[in-house]
Amino acid sequence: MFFNFLKNKKEGSAVTANDKRKKKQSEYNRQVILTKQSADGIITYSKTWHPHEGILILQGKSKKNGEIRIDGLVVPPFASGGPYYSGFPTNELPMDLSYIGTAHSHPGGSNRPSLQDLNNFFGVVSIIISYPYEYETIGAFDRNGNSISLIIE
Repeated sequence: MFFNFLKNKKEGSAVTANDKRKKKQSEYNRQVILTKQSADGIITYSKTWHPHEGILILQGKSKKNGEIRIDGLVVPPFASGGPYYSGFPTNELPMDLSYIGTAHSHPGGSNRPSLQDLNNFFGVVSIIISYPYEYETIGAFDRNGNSISLIIE
């Protein structure tokens, strides 16, 4: 058959890009390491903006083994927020390769990403904190809305 190179020799089924991605993700466990100072900054910023959503840019490094280390926060230029939204114009950001995602608050009580959060995803990780803005209400998510293990150190 002409497309034999697409077949998996063991099972006889086609190997898809999704299969390769799953295999790559299973090779390591993704985790986010958030410094205590950064977590405290997210909590304080969220309490300051309450009852509106607040948004911050995360600075750090993403390693090939799946570890995402966050050690800094930046207030985005021209950021805006209301009771159900927060955002900033990405074209106004200075070029900085240390920007790896965003953190924003959800005053409503759920730290799960909304469809709008996923459609406006920036970077490799999204941190969402929900009311009452404690360490326990911080969540980390990938661009598909899947939860990522979060360690605060």
